[in-house]
Amino acid sequence: MGKRLVFDDDARRALRIGVEQLAGAVCVTLGPRGRNVVIERAHGMPTITNDGLGIAQEIELLDPFENLGVRLVREAAVKTGEVAGDGTTTATVLARSLVAEGLRELAAGHNPQRLRRGIERAVVAVVADLKRRARPVAGPDDLRRIATVSARHDEVLGRIVAEAFERTGTKGIVHVENGRGTTTTLEVAEGLQIEAGYQSPYFVTDAESMVARLEDPLVLVSDLKFASSRDVVPVMELAARLGRPLVIVAGEISDEALAVLVVNRLRGTVASVSIKMPGIGEARRERLEDLAVATGARLLGADQGSSLEHVTDQDLGRARRVECERELTTIVAGGGRPESLRGHVAQLEHRLQSARGSERDSLRERIARLTGGIAVIHVGGFTDIDVQERRNRVEDAIAATRSAVEEGIITGGGVALLRSQPAIDALAARDAGEAAGLALVKRALEAPLRQIAENAGVRGALAAERVRAGSGSFGFDALAGDYADLDERGVIDAARVVRCALENAASIATLVLTTDALVVEDDEGGEDGAPGTN
Repeated sequence: MGKRLVFDDDARRALRIGVEQLAGAVCVTLGPRGRNVVIERAHGMPTITNDGLGIAQEIELLDPFENLGVRLVREAAVKTGEVAGDGTTTATVLARSLVAEGLRELAAGHNPQRLRRGIERAVVAVVADLKRRARPVAGPDDLRRIATVSARHDEVLGRIVAEAFERTGTKGIVHVENGRGTTTTLEVAEGLQIEAGYQSPYFVTDAESMVARLEDPLVLVSDLKFASSRDVVPVMELAARLGRPLVIVAGEISDEALAVLVVNRLRGTVASVSIKMPGIGEARRERLEDLAVATGARLLGADQGSSLEHVTDQDLGRARRVECERELTTIVAGGGRPESLRGHVAQLEHRLQSARGSERDSLRERIARLTGGIAVIHVGGFTDIDVQERRNRVEDAIAATRSAVEEGIITGGGVALLRSQPAIDALAARDAGEAAGLALVKRALEAPLRQIAENAGVRGALAAERVRAGSGSFGFDALAGDYADLDERGVIDAARVVRCALENAASIATLVLTTDALVVEDDEGGEDGAPGTN
């Protein structure tokens, strides 16, 4: 298959059109008065959403050159969402402004590399200013405010998200699931949880609730396979001598070993339950290691030369209570030593600093299981579309709240970016191209505030002028439709969200401005007439 190419102004023009097309659909959702976007589905009902990232991911243009512009801006939104969890629409607004302003400067004859240098210097200065302005989350009220703003000013959802963080701690895990009713509810799990239940219903101690509940049990944690009765009998005899219930958590438990446990449970010899730890390979071993630390057990594994035939009391962990359902196990008040637990968590936190993607999510969840706890928000609604729209807002609120806890909060409504303009004024340009780059970033810093105002039915230029004439946290309250102290009204943003939005938007804009050629697949079989085709 051949290739199609375009160069210079034609290339940048195609990218600009793609940027404008995507931004036009996404930017209307910004702010508390943002609008919805309806997305057609090939099968089933259309989706109604105001989630910027969700909209961006649905847009594909017919023109392949223009579609490259779509994909570049979408990348800025995705990166912002991955790092900060929110701010995807703000990143899109900033990217559109930076690209448009930058292309105008190129048309005026400025060198693209010097423009890029000016943009990069300006962004560094603004980021430093944002960090200086950020203040730590002071307490429950700040949590509720940041969650409410990110949930598109839904106070009910904001309160639920804030409560989830209050009850699980700042390192806690907050999951989101579709609820069964019309209301949104919060459930907080007590203790360490394993997403697996008893291997046999014969372990059940409460027939009405179908729960196996063991008080003050011994806990054996093993990465070795329980292949036969010989593997399970020694630890059962040990539990019987100690007069304690027994919980076995292992990677693999054969039917033969399981049968021995069940028979002894039914005979009343030893109250027991066996659980197969979910996962495979290293991921499962890490979960077993966490459980061993939490309960004070020694993880029995082949690499330590362990043997199931010679288990001692020192190998077993403890817990105040273990509740085992069909698909979920909760271990309450594990008997691990506090200093061992702290050291283990510290190692995980050290790894978290350099982790990315799925590894980062996994480490964060492991830390939460060991220290904070787990909350589940069940999102309700009248229709599937309603539930999905609310769920998007809840997920944004969770991510923004976590970012706020980690990097602090700043004035919202686009005010913090506008107030950072003097940081650019303080920079000395080395040449005219760099000066143009500094100036275009300064102008772009007003774009989010202008867009929020436009979506609320107010001229963006007038709103920016009015806010610029004020100081501090004075800004435009789009929800109320007036001007006020936004900090006092609880209109705040997570500093990380705004920082990442600016950095990623600038990165994409400089790529567009320094691009001179585009290459795409020739799906038309090399027909004549395609602009710029070689």
